[in-house]
Amino acid sequence: MMPFPKIHDLYIGRVVIVTVLATWGIVLGLDLIQATIGELGDIGTGRYDFMHALVSILYTAPRRAYTLFPTAAVVGALMGLGQLAASSELTALRAVGLSRRRLSGAVALALALLTLLMVVNGETLAPWGQRQADNVKSEAKSNNAISAQYQGVWAREGDMFLNAHTGQQRTSGADHWLELRDVSLYQFDERGRLASIAQAAVAEHRQSGWLLRDVVRTRFDDASVRQEHIPEERWKTQLDDAALAASVTRPRYLPSKELKNSIDYFKRNGLDSLDFEEIYWSRWFYALNVLALCLAAVPFAFGSLRSGGLGKRLFIGIVFALGFWMLQTLFGNLARAYHIDFRIAYLLPLVVMMGTSMLLFRRRSG
Repeated sequence: MMPFPKIHDLYIGRVVIVTVLATWGIVLGLDLIQATIGELGDIGTGRYDFMHALVSILYTAPRRAYTLFPTAAVVGALMGLGQLAASSELTALRAVGLSRRRLSGAVALALALLTLLMVVNGETLAPWGQRQADNVKSEAKSNNAISAQYQGVWAREGDMFLNAHTGQQRTSGADHWLELRDVSLYQFDERGRLASIAQAAVAEHRQSGWLLRDVVRTRFDDASVRQEHIPEERWKTQLDDAALAASVTRPRYLPSKELKNSIDYFKRNGLDSLDFEEIYWSRWFYALNVLALCLAAVPFAFGSLRSGGLGKRLFIGIVFALGFWMLQTLFGNLARAYHIDFRIAYLLPLVVMMGTSMLLFRRRSG
């Protein structure tokens, strides 16, 4: 095995990175313009003006870049190889003894560097930016410090069921907390019988834990019913505020750690966690998906350049690679419908795509 990288690997990698970044920039720019146009209809609500809309959209740029990167990587990689083919540089590199596998390895190395940056971005900057965008929009529209609002919140922790008429994530400077209003807590005993009902005007989750305000608790004994009013009390529970907020927000925009916490919370309480599991495992397969997409399309950049079919091959390669997403979506839907492990659902399209790519390499090498 030859040491990696050599000068020709660096040269191919540089060309691929430049074309991927150019493609990525164009696609991201168009997406941001489209998103800005979509926000124009909300301008005028509260203090929400064009500058608020622009700042909100810019905050979402890291998340959009993460989502668009796989497509940009496929198109950019093929454009880079097409550029080398059009200038006969691929032919020259093949003439000095470089195999298609070696050239594909150089492409994979360059894409791996960009993919690593995107994985880090997807776990740090992207979710942070999305939260900031939501904060800017919500605060401007509602003229207060509410960053997200929920209706009809339900949650379960052990033998306790929680219902809140409304919920909201609030901010004040660097302080963030979850606030629920018109809260009802239903406690059941080991026999499944209702033991108590607590109604609280407000439930807040601060750094020190949950705090209930203006509580009216009704206890049901075997032969009596007792009621008490408590102005304020601490609520000792394992209910995680992040998991509760995640259960009523968009899991696609959460980092993997919060997704995992939410999955554990749902499973611990016998609740459906499919939405979160699907997104969680897609994060783990993100890097493999990018490399599989690009390597599956690379064989279409090779061939007899004198035949004049380079453009056709690049088009077929892009369609072939993007078809991977349709295949993965199909397997994902089947996994959801038949309760198949999402790891299997995400792995099978990779196996199919890479197997097909290897066959194409062998045929074009023959």
